[in-house]
Amino acid sequence: MWLDPVRSYDLIGDVHGCAQTLEHLLSILGYSKRAGVWQHPTRQALFLGDLIDRGPYIRETLHIVHSMVEAGHAHCIMGNHEYYALAWNTPLTENGEQRFVREHSARHARLQRETLEQFAEHPYDWQDFNQWFLNLPLFIDAQRFRAVHACWDERLINTLRSRFPDGRVDTDFVRQSAISGSLADQTFNRLLRGVNLPLPYGMSQISQDGYQRSSFRTKFWHEDSAALTYGDVVFQPDALPEHIAQKPLPSQYLRHINNYDAQQPLLFVGHYWRQGQPSLIRPNLACLDYSAVNGGKLVAYRLGQEEQLLPSNFVWVDAQEKGS
Repeated sequence: MWLDPVRSYDLIGDVHGCAQTLEHLLSILGYSKRAGVWQHPTRQALFLGDLIDRGPYIRETLHIVHSMVEAGHAHCIMGNHEYYALAWNTPLTENGEQRFVREHSARHARLQRETLEQFAEHPYDWQDFNQWFLNLPLFIDAQRFRAVHACWDERLINTLRSRFPDGRVDTDFVRQSAISGSLADQTFNRLLRGVNLPLPYGMSQISQDGYQRSSFRTKFWHEDSAALTYGDVVFQPDALPEHIAQKPLPSQYLRHINNYDAQQPLLFVGHYWRQGQPSLIRPNLACLDYSAVNGGKLVAYRLGQEEQLLPSNFVWVDAQEKGS
């Protein structure tokens, strides 16, 4: 996707249905609501995905962001939760039996419960938004900076570009993601969910969102792959047990970790549920997801023409509403 190289942008992390908090942040950033659309006289917003699920005002959030994008005041990329919605609603026919790209299991239904409930009386609205989700790019490469929901994987992105130059996929690609190990499956998993590695010994953990997980979220940008432990690569709020954290990472896992080094363009991601005061990972790498829907912060980075990210350019508000 082409973006104006001289324009300034406000990149905003995972909203997850926290519409009141979003409006508060936009106001602080200097946006005002005119003709029903939040806008800034000189800047544009860029949302890093995960607008839906978990929060109390999902429909309102989508109307805010969609209106901004349609009016040219914002851009938005796809998060894993928008992909989950698409996959939940995209049918597959096998052996004459209809199912969906994302299995309609109790676990998946629980993850999307708030969204489905809040749109129960607005089915046509929900259809329209699902069509819009399909138009969201999986990444933005503006040359001097990049944005992706969870992980910048150069190999997969270059492969995707050969088929979808602007990063926007189609329904067939969503359907292909139902095939484990396919390019579509790898692309959605890697770009939108990041690098997830299995916990050893077949163990599992109950995460902060109440789900039992047998894997953990990891860094994808580690530069030194020598003698890494599980604790060296974990990147999530839930700490690993100390006896696991100190355990050497199996060598076959190292190939999953990218080398997004300091010479690469500025990169913004969401997804990882950071905590505390917003801070840089590196001078060219920032995560803007600070768990707003769990009572954390909704975070923006005010990007100007800087060549290295500045800690002073973070802007955030404490969440005004929490997900149920």
